[in-house]
Amino acid sequence: MMFKLGLVINPIAGVGGSVALKGSDDMVNHALALGADLKANERTQTALKVLLPYQDEITVYTANNQMGEQAAKSLGFTVELVYQTSTDKTQAIDTESTISALLAKQVDIILFAGGDGTARNIAKVVALNTQEKDSSQVPVLGIPAGCKIHSGVYAITPRAAGRVVELMVTKQLVTLTEGDVMDIDESLFRQGIVKAKRFGEMQIPSELRYVQAVKSGGKELDELVLQDISEDVISHMRDDDEGLFIIGSGSTTDFLMGELGLESTLLGVDLVKNQMLIANDVTEQQLWQQLISTKSSESSNLTLAQQNITLVITLIGGQGHIFGRGNQQLSPRIIRLILEQRGGKDNIMIIATKKKLAALNNKPLISDTGDNDLDQLLSGFMPITTGYKDQVLYLVSSPV
Repeated sequence: MMFKLGLVINPIAGVGGSVALKGSDDMVNHALALGADLKANERTQTALKVLLPYQDEITVYTANNQMGEQAAKSLGFTVELVYQTSTDKTQAIDTESTISALLAKQVDIILFAGGDGTARNIAKVVALNTQEKDSSQVPVLGIPAGCKIHSGVYAITPRAAGRVVELMVTKQLVTLTEGDVMDIDESLFRQGIVKAKRFGEMQIPSELRYVQAVKSGGKELDELVLQDISEDVISHMRDDDEGLFIIGSGSTTDFLMGELGLESTLLGVDLVKNQMLIANDVTEQQLWQQLISTKSSESSNLTLAQQNITLVITLIGGQGHIFGRGNQQLSPRIIRLILEQRGGKDNIMIIATKKKLAALNNKPLISDTGDNDLDQLLSGFMPITTGYKDQVLYLVSSPV
């Protein structure tokens, strides 16, 4: 009996991430004009490659072109189209119509690529279908491809999504549970205000190794600990007054910027030198240009500017991602450039409270840069700054 895999891709998911737009809602043309790349199909293929050994047992039901057809057919899967888009520019209605068609086909699971907005679109259709048909929900699972991934309906990485479907294809025991669908107001998000709201729930496979938790929200309560962490970072800045510090996104790094008395981009990337702000909310391209000084006349190798570069990042509470969630400006080429300096991984400072680490229940931190070799390079135990001159070693893992 063929396994019926429903697939839908939001092609524009995450398009605003690398160009610091912190979302894709109503910002697609602007993002593309700034040089953003479309990554959703690439991340979907990463998930589907896990299923290549089972191609003869799977039929992929999906929509045309970039909404699923191209990704599945390029890997050799048998594809049946259930929906045709009217234009190349897909919209929310195309996602919703595809989901309705997939439900009518009674697929075994719906695999979708997108962000929290895509999850909302799907949840609306699934809930309506369940209510009208008075039937049980079809399980769904998200491939993380958006800028915002607050919902608990996503796998921790694209490859992990493939692993979950593999368990189903090979008829292994998979428990189902309810995952919350969350989203935030992007207009407030771009002002540095995080206002998350629950929009419903969907049935998901509950394989804890592979499925992420709902993102933890809210400010840190223990300001003394955050002050200690900030003072440790600031002491490094004093010792390296000519160095460039790249400050990543998150509430912990936002607190650090507040201690410096600098304007912060809560969900963006800022640049600091001599404890002074030199650039706010930079895009990936702007960051790359800042880090590169000249191109060697004798070779094609790019050389670093004559300064030390330190990347200061934190982890996503409840999930543990350090790369690949909300900081797409920190692309593989940016991270590699930082690692190529003397000191290697020591040029990356991860800051977090012990409370935040304890909430992970010993699950490793996750690097999901989209570059497998880089993720492997970042794997292993890394020091986490948890106070003033206080560090713990914590495991960083590549995607499953």
